[in-house]
Amino acid sequence: MGLIFAKLWSLFGNQEHKVIIVGLDNAGKTTILYQFLMNEVVHTSPTIGSNVEEIVVKNTHFLMWDIGGQESLRSSWNTYYSNTEFIILVVDSIDRERLSITKEELYRMLAHEDLQKAAVLIFANKQDMKGCMTAAEISTYLTLSSIKDHPWHIQSCCALTGEGLCQGLEWMTSRIGVR
Repeated sequence: MGLIFAKLWSLFGNQEHKVIIVGLDNAGKTTILYQFLMNEVVHTSPTIGSNVEEIVVKNTHFLMWDIGGQESLRSSWNTYYSNTEFIILVVDSIDRERLSITKEELYRMLAHEDLQKAAVLIFANKQDMKGCMTAAEISTYLTLSSIKDHPWHIQSCCALTGEGLCQGLEWMTSRIGVR
């Protein structure tokens, strides 16, 4: 009986799910992390290295690693990949010029052996800004429909107000135990 209980506990119990939050610098990764944590905007500066926080959603524990997105730091992202269940890719919906770099980084991550089982949530951030790309435009540019071996979801959001963030977390919780 103990073994069955232990198995059920590992499936449905107080298990932590590792999440990496990635994206180019100034996309809003840290702002999103602290919206999740405190439901408020905190003043952020460029992340050198990473921030890590535990976020609990409906008794589901996510250990979220917010990883710095400056060009000099991106080559070290793979050191965070081990045991990652979810990738949150934050896209600056205003930054059209660097969307091609975001696309390169996304497909580099998806090809990495440590992320083969990871689900991908793309936050199309800064939807409150005039002239921003819609989630549909970003999805098309990133050719998300071609991703067949990873569950993915794109969600419009505004990190400053928190709009759209809960819907993204709900998608993540719905993926627990699916794969």
